[in-house]
Amino acid sequence: MGLASELQAKFRRAVDAFQARDLAKAEKILEQIRRSSPKIFDVEHFLGVIKLVQGRFADAEIHLKAAVGLNGNSDEALSNYGYALKSLNRPQEALVYFTRALAVNPHNPLSYHNRGTILAEFSRNYSEAIEQFDKAAFYNPNFADAYSSKGNCLEKLKRYEDALVAYDKALSVKPDLEHAWLGRGNALRNLKRYDEAFATYDKALSLKPDFANAWIGRGDVFNSLKRYDEALAAYDKALSIKPDLEGAWVARGHVFWILKRYEEASTAYDKALSIKSDLENAWLGRGNVSFDLKRYDEASAAFNRALSVRPDLAEAWLGQGNVLNELKHHDDALAAFDRALSIKPDLAEAWLGRGNVAWGLKRYEEALAAYDRALSIKPDLEGAWIGRGNVFTELKRYEEAFAAYDKAVSIEPDLEGIEGLRLFAKMNLCNWDNLEGEIGHLTGAIRAGKANSSPFALLSLTDTPDDHLRCARAWVSAKLPQLSKPGSRGGIHKHDKIRIGYVSPDLRQHPVGYLTAAMFENHDTSRFETYAFSIGPNDGSDLRRRLEGAFHRFIDCQDKSDGEVLEAIKEAEIDILVDLAGHTQNARLSLFVSGPAPIAVNFLGFAGTVGSKELSNYIIADHVVLPESNNQFFAEKVVRLPGSFMPRDNKGEAIDDIRLERADHGLRQEWIVFCCFNPAYKINRSVFDSWVNILGKVDHSVLWLSDMGEAAKSNLRKAAKDRGVDPDRLVFARRLSSSSEHLARHRLADLFLDTLPYNAHTTASDALWAGLPVVTQIGNSFAGRVAASLLNAVGLPELVARTRDEYEALAIELALNRQKLQGIRERLRENRLTTSLFDAARYTRHLEAAYEAMHQRHQAGLPPDHIDIRPLG
Repeated sequence: MGLASELQAKFRRAVDAFQARDLAKAEKILEQIRRSSPKIFDVEHFLGVIKLVQGRFADAEIHLKAAVGLNGNSDEALSNYGYALKSLNRPQEALVYFTRALAVNPHNPLSYHNRGTILAEFSRNYSEAIEQFDKAAFYNPNFADAYSSKGNCLEKLKRYEDALVAYDKALSVKPDLEHAWLGRGNALRNLKRYDEAFATYDKALSLKPDFANAWIGRGDVFNSLKRYDEALAAYDKALSIKPDLEGAWVARGHVFWILKRYEEASTAYDKALSIKSDLENAWLGRGNVSFDLKRYDEASAAFNRALSVRPDLAEAWLGQGNVLNELKHHDDALAAFDRALSIKPDLAEAWLGRGNVAWGLKRYEEALAAYDRALSIKPDLEGAWIGRGNVFTELKRYEEAFAAYDKAVSIEPDLEGIEGLRLFAKMNLCNWDNLEGEIGHLTGAIRAGKANSSPFALLSLTDTPDDHLRCARAWVSAKLPQLSKPGSRGGIHKHDKIRIGYVSPDLRQHPVGYLTAAMFENHDTSRFETYAFSIGPNDGSDLRRRLEGAFHRFIDCQDKSDGEVLEAIKEAEIDILVDLAGHTQNARLSLFVSGPAPIAVNFLGFAGTVGSKELSNYIIADHVVLPESNNQFFAEKVVRLPGSFMPRDNKGEAIDDIRLERADHGLRQEWIVFCCFNPAYKINRSVFDSWVNILGKVDHSVLWLSDMGEAAKSNLRKAAKDRGVDPDRLVFARRLSSSSEHLARHRLADLFLDTLPYNAHTTASDALWAGLPVVTQIGNSFAGRVAASLLNAVGLPELVARTRDEYEALAIELALNRQKLQGIRERLRENRLTTSLFDAARYTRHLEAAYEAMHQRHQAGLPPDHIDIRPLG
């Protein structure tokens, strides 16, 4: 009895020390009791509580397990043991003991709270967790933490207004509960009530200046406001307080990812993972970085790692869908997006992903429906507006395309390529309102290093070659970030023949296809072995079948990933890899990043530099289209062919036997017919003003234009009327199914009038092949000098004007001097048969000489250099 009294006295001294916050003294007394009298429930339980308070969860677990073993009917011990297990990341075991505690005492609010915490944090069963917190508050209406925890769950369920009510209730009970102020700030941030959010985080920090999570909250608001420097400063402040706060490292990584500072993003995510290796959001971040860097295998592995931690992480399924779409595994991509949406039906980006898959498969109505669904969830999702613009552009619904791109840039002005696409759509409408100012804004952005336009879209907007180079460089930097660590060019292959690989999406009924067909057929198979890597669709046309038969091997790569195409190139041991697309639609410059062949060549498809010598060593040109003074505006070394750089199929469409009448094409016999079959986007205010001036000086003349959308026709008719010209003097050609008939109808016109800064290219070649003289004004850029190249090669340099006034005067003179015009037509007819322009065999010999010169330099260990090819007989 005396011993019991002595133990009780010691125990009371331990309680007094605990209440005085002298935990070390309390622990020492209890250990003395434990050594002398082991297996006393109150002692084991009290030791466990002390070590819980100290954060010594493994030690606490030992004592609390013993206490529960001694008395399994203590709801307090059961609940505390559950808390120790939860802190040791053993949530399922913890849940068992919280449930046992409630079975013993169904009125214990702390047990309900602990059970709700497990359901929320580990099971993510927020609705059931809220029920537990409500029961905790029912049994203790002043349980502030229960209201705050309920607010956290409501926030996870995106019930932000309800969350605010819960946080406010917690704060009415306990105004200094900093976690409730933090939660309140998070809810306000998600409601986009940013000023209130800042004030709320500041209140939390006033209560607890070293509250690192409140600094993260402030950073997240700055991030939402796109004030990234301030966001990073706030995250740094959080880390200065708690360097191992993994959430701050993830947040830093996210900002760097948005800013495309990928190395810093990766470093931040890696730091987070060094602290907590199973942090799913850090793996998600790594996946996003790898995806942007086109490292798809790494991205997929990172997303899979995130999913191994949290199988219901919708954003990781989204990431996998994006990877699979890039790899052209369309069905698997759709399945991944659907999985994301099954978890999170309002994940707008997954609907965007579905739209992108459908767009790539040319399922346009399905794509639009997906983009619209995304926008119904997230109206400011710029990617979905871009997707709509892309679909409408494909469908030639340019008014809707313009509106979609316009909306996108109103949300984010510096989106990659979209300012250029917006103007491209506007040019296709022949809408020149404020066009000069908008082009000035775009070129200003390009000069500031922004990738606001694709190089192709810029061709029709400016004639400044320096801007074209800047644009290409910025575009390549943005779209091919893996070029920062380019692969080395292949070594020297030992073959009996030089192996030429042509990469193109356009080996079909397409200008590139019919310009090059005879060239491919004329390659000397005793010296060259040619391979086609067709990355575009098979249209089943006669031309496609002809092209398939023109190569040593024709490899259909449309549905192959970049890796699969590169493997095919590697297996073929290509010596010279020729890019026939550059920056045009469906091009895949990414194939050239790793240097899959010793020599890479930019040829024909794109009228300008690709912007990086890592992508292309050479560009095929001539002395007119790319004079030596313009070398400085090209990343490539220049190979100049004699005559024109542009080949022509002289075995193609036969037109001599086709008889046409003007009346069948809406043209009167007595009219002087000026013609321009260029697309609408090449027509600008300056060109149209010249055309109107020409029409004004030549009576009974009309301008015969290609078919275009009704909005463009209406705008051109209005522009003519505003300039005092009868709109009926504009005649729009109808679309023809027969390319032979289209070529033949050129002969119904008197003179072809060219455009600037983007000349007629294949269109000018067509006109000259049909015997129709072309009047051009030579520009400064490659795209503005093509017609001059063709005219010089066909022996008609006098049709090249240097100024706008010369251009107008020349067109007027030829229209009024029928004898002179007829003489030019006769010379064109003769020269067509004798000059190199339409001599496919001679052209191919010149091109082969260029290939041999490139190959010889490489074989000799010399770097690429400019090459001039001498004319061959």
